[in-house]
This record gives sequence, structure tokens and C-alpha cells, in this order.
Amino acid sequence: MARRRTDAAPQAPTTMKELKDTLWKAADKLRGSLEASDYKDVILGLVFLKYVSDSFDERRAQIRAELEADGGYSAADIEESLEDKDEYSGAGVFWVPVNARWQFLAERAKGTETKTIGELINEAMGWLMETNPSLAGTLPRIYNREAVDQRRLGELLDLFNSARFTGEGASKARDLLGEVYEYFLGKFAAAEGKRGGEFYTPPGVVRVLVEMLEPQSGRIYDPCCGSGGMFVQAEKFLEAHHRNPNELSVYGQENMERTWRMAKMNLAIHGLIGNLGPSWGDTFARDLHPDLQADYVLANPPFNIKDWARNEDDARWRYGVPPAGNANYAWLQHIVSKLAPRGQAAVVMANGSMSTNAGGEGQIRARLVEADLVSVMVALPTQLFRSVAIPVCVWFFAKDKKWATDRSGQVLFIDARNLGQMVDRTQRELSDDEIAKIAGAYRAWRTGGYADEPGFCRSATLAEIKDADYALTPGRYVGTAAVEDDGIDLDEKVELLTRRLLAALDESARLDAVVREQLGRLDA
Repeated sequence: MARRRTDAAPQAPTTMKELKDTLWKAADKLRGSLEASDYKDVILGLVFLKYVSDSFDERRAQIRAELEADGGYSAADIEESLEDKDEYSGAGVFWVPVNARWQFLAERAKGTETKTIGELINEAMGWLMETNPSLAGTLPRIYNREAVDQRRLGELLDLFNSARFTGEGASKARDLLGEVYEYFLGKFAAAEGKRGGEFYTPPGVVRVLVEMLEPQSGRIYDPCCGSGGMFVQAEKFLEAHHRNPNELSVYGQENMERTWRMAKMNLAIHGLIGNLGPSWGDTFARDLHPDLQADYVLANPPFNIKDWARNEDDARWRYGVPPAGNANYAWLQHIVSKLAPRGQAAVVMANGSMSTNAGGEGQIRARLVEADLVSVMVALPTQLFRSVAIPVCVWFFAKDKKWATDRSGQVLFIDARNLGQMVDRTQRELSDDEIAKIAGAYRAWRTGGYADEPGFCRSATLAEIKDADYALTPGRYVGTAAVEDDGIDLDEKVELLTRRLLAALDESARLDAVVREQLGRLDA
């Protein structure tokens, strides 16, 4: 447990929901005239600063406790060890210089005679990056801009300082702040609308991918990693199954500078050591992991990109050169090229990718199918993405389908379009049970005990898919849900429905006569 200050204000939030709501409302007061992207950097940078400082304090307390328990160290020796950077980096903790520590800043939340709190935070970010090379170029230094209300910035620091939980079920600093960071990402994505989709994939969608692939160990890769949500959800999956998250080696790439920075911070907050390349960059123009062979690939690429770095001679286009006007099949082939001999991938795509024949895409799809690379196709319900109105699907690839149940030459189709519940007027969410149903069908298909469920899932052969002109839309294969037999004879049903219809027509005629009579009285 990270050490906490004991002078928390009485009104400090005491539940996770209260904490999230309170921090968001306080943070929202800072919006002012800030652009959305700058505002996001200000808040998320502050969450990161709180995290690294809490983790540093926690490690510092551990070092002191270990040395004092040993009994062979003087007070001077202990103080010297507390300032040894290797004692922190060796435990995966960032070194935090004195003037960048949260307590130092919290005590000066109203600024000093010579510097505003924004200037002090800017300096803290600079020192963190200078003393931790892996953070170079990552942290924002925009806290003293004219648009940032310094008084409210100080109030937000005070609120973060008092945020704590006590009693049973208390969270570690990493868990607590990690959840707050994810909450803020979601709120920013909702606030930014379509642009929010550039860095954020809804957790429910990510969970579908992770629960189906079940990443256990090895190399996990996302070529368009956004803020790192795929990696975080994979870490949560391992934790839920009592596995060490460090068993996964994280690799990613992101084209947007601000988003790349968010991903670096997000990984650090969740204790994940990832290789996101030395900088941001276009995956098509310059692959930062050219020799990577990944055990798992999870991705939500931007859909239907018309302007992309296309090179007809690229070795990644093994199954056909993607059209210049759409990068969907470039993403799919790039991802397939990254798979290790037994690697698996899950890719969120626009529904059109399952049946399009434009620009040679149909031929590429046919070759992917004939190469026996496609393992599962999932049609998702609409409105899972607040920022994307078009329906989406998930492509699953497997380099080797010889699992416990050999599925060579087969593709599983899952139609999940009827699942999910609307949580507000614009967004739908999948429940835990629904995610488990989707993942469970795939797990049974791989390991045994699978049975087709009309209207939901069906295993089809490559010959059947060829007969359908290689269209991969699940609705073509799963059919309709079976209708329960109510035991009533068909002739009897027809007679019953006829009587009901005649009765309805008679009632309609009666009401028509009444209305005409009333209208006649008005004219009299």
C-alpha cells in the first residue's frame, strides 16, 4: 500500500464512484479556454504524476523497512540507500526528484512567492523526464499556460492529495490511479466524440478480444495502440487468472504524438513495461518492429483510411496489394505478417470488410480464407462505439488451427448483433454474461464440446465459404434462431389468428361508425 497523507479533508470521497465523479467534476473546472487535447494532457499528466510519486513513496518505505529490520545499518547508511536510484529502478519504480514529489507540490498547491503551481508542475515533469530516460518526450509541460486556471489547478492537487480508501478492500495506488486514468480516458473519448475513437476502444469491446484470445504468455502486439487499452485489458485478464502480467512482453506503435504519450503513461500506471518504439510513427510508412513475430495481436485500426502510405512492393502484401483508397486490408495483412507460427490475432473492423469486392479486396479475402488463416468472424451489435455509427465486426486469425479440437479448414461464425443493452441514448454495452457467451462459444469450438446454435453461431467449412463467394458475414451462415414449439397445430393457429383478425376488423368498423356519427353532430 502506498503511503498516504493523514490530513485528508473530511469531505474526501470514500468510494470508487464518488472518487471518479468528484475528480472529474473538479478536473472539468479547469477546462476554461483550453483545447480538448490540451485539457486531456493536463489532467492525465497530473494523474501520472500522482502515480509515480505514490509508487516512489511506497518503494522508499519498503527500502527503509528492510534496512531497519536488518539492524546492521546506521541512520546515515539508510538515508544514503534511500537516495540510490538503482534501488528504485531495480524494482520497476521511476526515480522522482525531491521537487517533483507529490508532497512537495501539494504543500505548494497555491504556488510560491516567485512561482505559480503550474510552473512548479512543469518543472516536476521536466525533472522526471531528465532522470528517467524512458519518459523522455512523454510528459506534458503545459501547466502554466494562460488558459490554465492556477487556483483551480491547486484545488485539484488538494483533492488528489486527499483521495484515499480505508478499511477492507483498500486498493493499491497503482490499482486506484489506474482505474481513475481509464475512467478519464473514457470521459475524454465521450467528450471528443469521433476524435475520441483515435485513442480509445470501449472496454467491453476489448474484453471480447481478450477473453477470446486468452493471452497467457509471450509477445503481444498492437500496431495502432491508441492509449494502450488492449495491453491494459490483457494485464487484467492475467491478473484475474492469477498469472504474472510480466509474462507478456508488450510491443506497440502509434501514429499520433499525443496518443503515444498517453499510452506510455497508461502502461506505466498499470505497471507494464512496453516497447512502443522510440517515438510515434506511421505503421505503414515505417514499421518500428520489423522483425517482431507476435504470439498475440490485438488491434482496433482506424476504419476505411483513404490516404495512407501505400507501397505496392511492400513484402507485407502477400495476399494481394490493398487498394489505394482503403487501408482496411493493409491492416489485416500487416497483422497477419506479424504472427508467430502459432500466433493468433483479433482485429476490429468495419462490417464492410467482410463482404467487399472493391479494389481487389474480395480476392485478398479469398486468399486469406484459402490459406486457412481466418479462425472466427464475430458480428458485434451497433452503438458499442460512441464515436462510430457504422456497425463493426471482429476478425480472428490463427496461424495454426490444430488445437485440442482440430479446426483446420473451418471458420466459426458468431452473430452477436442482438446482444447488448443501451446504457444511454447513444451507446450500448455488452454484459459480462454476454461477453462470456461469445468467448465460451469460441473456447468450446477450440477445445471440444461445441455445438452450433441457430441464429448465434455456426462452424462452416472453407468449401461452404467458397460457395458464398468468400463473404464472411456471420448472418449468412448462422441462420435464424429456432422457434420453440408451443404444441398448437398449424391449422388451429391459422383459425385462431383469423378469428382475431375478423374481430379486430369488426371493432375497427364500429369505431369508424362512431367517429362519423360524432363528426355529423359537429356539422349540424
